[in-house]
Amino acid sequence: MQVLVDLIAVALIAVAVWVAFVVREAIMLLAEPGRRVESSGDSLAKELGNAGDAASEVPLIGDLLKKPLQSAADAGSGFADAGVSLQETVSQVADVITAALIVVPVLFVLLLWLPPRLLWIRRSSALRRLAEAPGGADLLALRALTGPPGALTELPAPPGGWADAWRQGDRQAITELSMITLRRIGLRP
Repeated sequence: MQVLVDLIAVALIAVAVWVAFVVREAIMLLAEPGRRVESSGDSLAKELGNAGDAASEVPLIGDLLKKPLQSAADAGSGFADAGVSLQETVSQVADVITAALIVVPVLFVLLLWLPPRLLWIRRSSALRRLAEAPGGADLLALRALTGPPGALTELPAPPGGWADAWRQGDRQAITELSMITLRRIGLRP
């Protein structure tokens, strides 16, 4: 049972990470207009810069023609910078949302899964140590006798019943009862 719960916890964490990255990719699609603005601004600045360089070759008025074209080229660079800024903003938003979509579900799963898992580890370690200690099998058998009766009804009862066999010190009955206790918590005897 514990292995199944562990696998479910790992699967939920994996799904949360996968969903977070799918959402990130969808958000990053919003950066496409920024890439287009950057590309168009760079192209515009380059072409206006080339036109300004060509206009500067015109005798007498070349410098006058170059100045407005250079100003327009600078404005094109501003457009490109705005496109870069938009891409960076979208990327930052995508990073924050991705982190949140990973951290929140993972913490939720860990908070639900980890405390019971640690408790099970502590209990199973204690029962394992008890089973290996002198007289531990007797105590585990007593625990099986005082626990839910369902597991006892699955086994054929010895003559006189399980309690009588335990009181008599029947090694076979004590072994079977201690195995019931170990199986109940999920340990293999």
